[in-house]
Amino acid sequence: MLLASLCAFVVLCAVQHAPMADALVYRAEGAAVLNGTDLYGFTVTEWRLPATYPPFAALLFVPTSWLPLSALKAAFVLGNTALLALLVHLSARLTGTHRLPTPTLLTATALALWLEPVFQTVLFGQINLALACLVLWDLTRPPGAPGKGIALGIAMGVKLTPAVFIAYLLLTRRVREGMTALAAFSTTITLGALALPSASIDFWTRRLYETGRVGKPWIVDNQSLQGLVARALGDPSPGLAWSVPAAGTALLGLCLARRSGEDRWGIPLTALTALLVCPISWSHHWVWCVPLLAVLWAGGHRRTAALAAVVFTARTLWLVPHEGTRDLQLPWWQQLLASPYALLALALFAMVTVSCYTPTSVRCPRPSRTAAPPSTE
Repeated sequence: MLLASLCAFVVLCAVQHAPMADALVYRAEGAAVLNGTDLYGFTVTEWRLPATYPPFAALLFVPTSWLPLSALKAAFVLGNTALLALLVHLSARLTGTHRLPTPTLLTATALALWLEPVFQTVLFGQINLALACLVLWDLTRPPGAPGKGIALGIAMGVKLTPAVFIAYLLLTRRVREGMTALAAFSTTITLGALALPSASIDFWTRRLYETGRVGKPWIVDNQSLQGLVARALGDPSPGLAWSVPAAGTALLGLCLARRSGEDRWGIPLTALTALLVCPISWSHHWVWCVPLLAVLWAGGHRRTAALAAVVFTARTLWLVPHEGTRDLQLPWWQQLLASPYALLALALFAMVTVSCYTPTSVRCPRPSRTAAPPSTE
């Protein structure tokens, strides 16, 4: 089934002439490192995409510049498919299922390939699955495992958004793991500065704060809270109308993650928090839908899991008018279609809040800090 699903995906990409634009950006970053050119001064593809990640990421992208374009695209498709299978396995481990039967793993991977965030990640040649696997592998290792936190720090060195998991570790009193992650992150900054001093100064003092460099925050591609508010108000720069709710959402999300009492709920809640409060969370950033669906299903919330699977598969955000600034002129009923992931995340926050804070028999589960049984890793 996985082979058939992958073949169908490849055929669809060929028919649509998928450019795998993000893979081309990574390739250009690797070439910039090798050639000593300005890492943040170029744009590639018809969309004029620039480099937006820290210099450490560009060092990791150097091998992409060695491959012919066709080989690079094939490597990204096959590599992301393998990473998706790993993410499914890690999601099962998060729920307490130590090992999925191979047929179940392959079937789940074949189905997950068609979730919109996963599909877009593979289509664009993105690295979201790699980062999610790094974080989830690290956080689902047994307590006290050697070097636990290093993989999280490396993920932060490639892209800054996983930093929210350090807050989660500190809130759940895993200070050693949080400090290890911070040390690993600091090491990535140092390596980037030693190899690319000019680019490092440019990124950390200037490019990091150019949020418009990443893209327009109001377009439907952006499924963060800022995107939702901008489209709802018809305002391309919602300012306090976004930042104040974002601060409240960050506080609520991390409180819910801490109060949940176990990683199988805390980790997805932290990931949703990051996706909501980040100024821009493109739809393909939401590959955390895979562990979210696994946790909902394994936790007995079958209807909610089914509804979430429909939301992440339906692709309603691409059904509304979104050429030019039409994203800012949507009627109220199209707002629901334009912001499905942010609205779903907020609804889940409301569901968990009711479960955690109402004085009824329904409570947040609190059996243990890690859902997975100890392993030999």
